[in-house]
Amino acid sequence: MGEKEPADTTVLVVEDEDHVADLFVTVLSTQYVVMRAENGREAMELVEEPVDVVLLDRRMPEMTGDEVLEQFEANDIDCRVAMVSGVDPDMEVIDMGFDDYLVKPVDNATLLETVERLAALDEYETIYQKLSSKRVKKNVLEVEKSPTELKESEEFQRLTDEIAELETELDEMQEEKEFTDKQLPS
Repeated sequence: MGEKEPADTTVLVVEDEDHVADLFVTVLSTQYVVMRAENGREAMELVEEPVDVVLLDRRMPEMTGDEVLEQFEANDIDCRVAMVSGVDPDMEVIDMGFDDYLVKPVDNATLLETVERLAALDEYETIYQKLSSKRVKKNVLEVEKSPTELKESEEFQRLTDEIAELETELDEMQEEKEFTDKQLPS
């Protein structure tokens, strides 16, 4: 399996302030594939491409980051989103579907750490889904087949080995990235 390499991760920067967008693109493009949208409408067009992480300015003219986020959810766009704003968050963020919230100005280290963590969280969730599927299959077989049949089955042993490998990989990722329980799939 292995983690996705940073160069395989696509980041979409949605920012209407040129100097901020240019800074984000410059910093991130050393490690990631970076696309840029100057407004919410461009973001909606670009997110049709495979995008892993979106840095979404919250306060933009025409279509706000909040509205873009609502469109992502309405259209089942699957990516991690960090809202980026010059305004401290208020209570309305409670029901919003973003993964992180950054208050401008954002230093380079924080920007890189955030994208790295969100990309890793996306990878973690993908592996977790594979593990869950394999666990269901194992449980079904354990209910339906005798212990002898299971013991003699090379396929069942392979499934058991794959489950153990995925569990180890998730444990290592969780330890390395220090994900909190609220960030992980349940």
